[in-house]
Amino acid sequence: MSPILRIAANELRLLARARVAQLAIALVVVLSAVAALTAISQGRESQEIRSRFQAQADREFDGQPARHPHRMVHYGHFVFRPLPALAGFDPGVDAFTGSTLFLEGHRQNSANFGDVRQSSLLVRFGQLTPAFVIQALGPLVLIFIGFGALARERESGLLRLHLAQGVGARQVLAGKVVALAAVAGLILAPALLALVWLAGFAGAPASAAAMLAGGYAVYLLIWVLIATSVSALAPSSRSALALLVAGWAVSVVLAPRLATDIALASAPQASRLETDIAIQRDLKMIGDSHNPDDPHFNAFRASVLKSYGVSRVEDLPVNYRGLVAMEGERLTSALFDRYAQRQFAGQREQSRLALALGLASPTLAVRSLSMAASGTDLEGHRRFLQQAEAYRYTIVQRLNRLQAEALTFSDDTNRNRDPEAGRRVRIEPGAWRRTPDFVYRPASTAEAMAAALPGLALLGLWAGLAGGLAWSAGRRLERETA
Repeated sequence: MSPILRIAANELRLLARARVAQLAIALVVVLSAVAALTAISQGRESQEIRSRFQAQADREFDGQPARHPHRMVHYGHFVFRPLPALAGFDPGVDAFTGSTLFLEGHRQNSANFGDVRQSSLLVRFGQLTPAFVIQALGPLVLIFIGFGALARERESGLLRLHLAQGVGARQVLAGKVVALAAVAGLILAPALLALVWLAGFAGAPASAAAMLAGGYAVYLLIWVLIATSVSALAPSSRSALALLVAGWAVSVVLAPRLATDIALASAPQASRLETDIAIQRDLKMIGDSHNPDDPHFNAFRASVLKSYGVSRVEDLPVNYRGLVAMEGERLTSALFDRYAQRQFAGQREQSRLALALGLASPTLAVRSLSMAASGTDLEGHRRFLQQAEAYRYTIVQRLNRLQAEALTFSDDTNRNRDPEAGRRVRIEPGAWRRTPDFVYRPASTAEAMAAALPGLALLGLWAGLAGGLAWSAGRRLERETA
């Protein structure tokens, strides 16, 4: 057996005899296993609930009685974002953004029913998921186990004994790294099993699951290299522990919060109230379809009459009120889309700034990779919003077109005064059943993996820096013991 493996085996035997190390490793492994089982179970339950409510919303929309088409525009429809298969591993922003949208005419609503808004404030500090356990607790356990790997041996004189037996300082350091890496593998094992289950039985993309497994393995290896290097460089085991715990606090606790604050301050966005006020102001400027004297719709009426070669709306072969509804929806939807695209652009800029700050913390890098590969990042939420808005516009315009083509202008105008006209403007219920259901199209595996590449690149950079630190620590040990 090589000296490196002998040192690693001896270090593992010492850890197996240390009750504190046993307890720490057992606790994090059990916690990781519980987190994996709980997250998978909750994810499956959440998906079943969303599917059930989506089916119920579709049935209720399809089962409406004979109505005026514009009443169905205001009746609206609910759509639910399906939960990605890997959300059981890392729920990402899903708990904060909401998963349900109410679609109606003339409005573009926000998603509702995020877990954070309905649960304890403790949810804001992190959910118990495999991703959270590995990101936050895994490094802490590695620190408490590895902080004295070399510092304690140097203090006790055991390091000189190793060197007197012909073992090089770098070999001693490498042996400690191998032993601590074995512990990291034990911490990672429950999460890997969860990824295998999600890929094998829950329909998760195998390549995305493999990228997650590799990314988290590199993340824990970074902390292994940092812990052993600081243990080798620090003057004492107490100093090594203080430095490592401070580094963990900055990287895992402080950096993510600071990254968010810096991104928000560097690329500020208007609040929801300010946006609503701006939209209402712009709506008055583009035209009001309910105002008979509105300049835009006066011009619209003139263009319609000219295109059909008639002088009165009563002579049109289609219902003019339906055409007005279609034009009004086109104008308001275009305005909503402009504000939405502006908001999306601001969010992307904030995300880029936050990711760039991953240079200051490997936790930010692995978090970006994890959410992107799991399909639970902001891009996934934006994809849902955009598809839901496209669906909303399609069904609203379908109903408006039905008003224009299936109803007469005379009946539509007199429906509140003439009972017979009111009866004739009610469309038979089969029209609602022929309305297509919402089908969400998630990002492809290639798109998800491409989105995860920046985080993976940052992790690779951190791995290189940690490896360089370990190499420097080995050289210093050689000089000190020469």
